[in-house]
Amino acid sequence: MQPTAKQLQLSKAIDAWVKSIEKRGGGDTEILQNSLAHMTTFKELLDTTTHEQMDNLCEIYPGFYRFAKLIENLAQGIHDGTISVPPEG
Repeated sequence: MQPTAKQLQLSKAIDAWVKSIEKRGGGDTEILQNSLAHMTTFKELLDTTTHEQMDNLCEIYPGFYRFAKLIENLAQGIHDGTISVPPEG
């Protein structure tokens, strides 16, 4: 199943944002530091795409892939304990 027009639009926006950071010489740290503004969009994509659609979006938009991989690695690090987070409260 191909991504929908809305999914393409949302992933393209994240892709353009990441590419703008890359163009200025920024890297993963800057992407992560400024990612909060794009998390709602990313969450919407996670909630509305199939695995196949997400793979397609990552193939089409390399900046989106970079962002998705950073978030995936961050989540995995928190899950397995290699990245510590402060306790809630």
